Amino acid sequence: MVSATELRSGKGYRDENFPVASRLIHPRHRGIILAFYNFVRTADDIADHASLSPREKLAHLDSLERSLLGSSDTNREGAVLRAKLRERKFSPQHAQDLLQAFRLDVTKLRYGNWEELIDYCRYSAMPVGRFVLDVHGESRAIWPANDALCAALQIINHLQDCAADYRNLDRVYLPLDRLAAAGLGVEALGEPHAGPALRACLRELATRTGVLLQDSRPFAGQVVDARLALEIAVIQNLAEELVEMLKRRDPLSERVHLGKASVVALGAAGIAKHVFSRLFRRMPKFRKASQQ
Repeated sequence: MVSATELRSGKGYRDENFPVASRLIHPRHRGIILAFYNFVRTADDIADHASLSPREKLAHLDSLERSLLGSSDTNREGAVLRAKLRERKFSPQHAQDLLQAFRLDVTKLRYGNWEELIDYCRYSAMPVGRFVLDVHGESRAIWPANDALCAALQIINHLQDCAADYRNLDRVYLPLDRLAAAGLGVEALGEPHAGPALRACLRELATRTGVLLQDSRPFAGQVVDARLALEIAVIQNLAEELVEMLKRRDPLSERVHLGKASVVALGAAGIAKHVFSRLFRRMPKFRKASQQ
């Protein structure tokens, strides 16, 4: 069996839609976060691999988990992350939760409703933010805001890639009940353009994702570590813009991704909003006066 490393797509942390261990993160935390990323990226590439059978994918994911837990050193990414976790005395649970999501990617190709999709995000997205919070020593009391943001990021990705996921992997993350309510089957995702009914369905899902982002808006302000708070503020601002784009554009025929210039501008705006918000909260007299 080829190694998991050989199955990597070549995609790295700089290629992701949202920042991963950017320079905003303190250097002492970047190593373990990147080790976590490399482990997760490897598992993701295995689950999406074009030439592996479902049985082979699951075998590779099991092998990754054995390396993570220490019963094997077959996979470098698992062994590296295991060592980093041991240094910090962290549990491997967040990584194991993500492996569960990748197993679902192999075995579960449809989601019946929004609740099923959010349950998938419980494994596919929320553990990423929870891990980063644990690395920074943040309180688990702020997990609900993290979970809302991470779920929103995951669903944004699903909406952006809904056509490619269907055409290339026969996966449909759009809730089937919402497609049915629009009078559609999954075959609509194989069309070159989204018709009016599918556009309305996608807008509805983007709007619902926007509600998650409303729930996550206080998140950056709840984080103690100032540098991590800035990164979260950047991600929040990027996500809000992408949701608005998804309401306007057709992901079957139009690009619904941000260019580098937009990422920089929106990131700077996110930082500015966060800094102003923190300053405003620290000026109670000014705040009271402005509210009168």
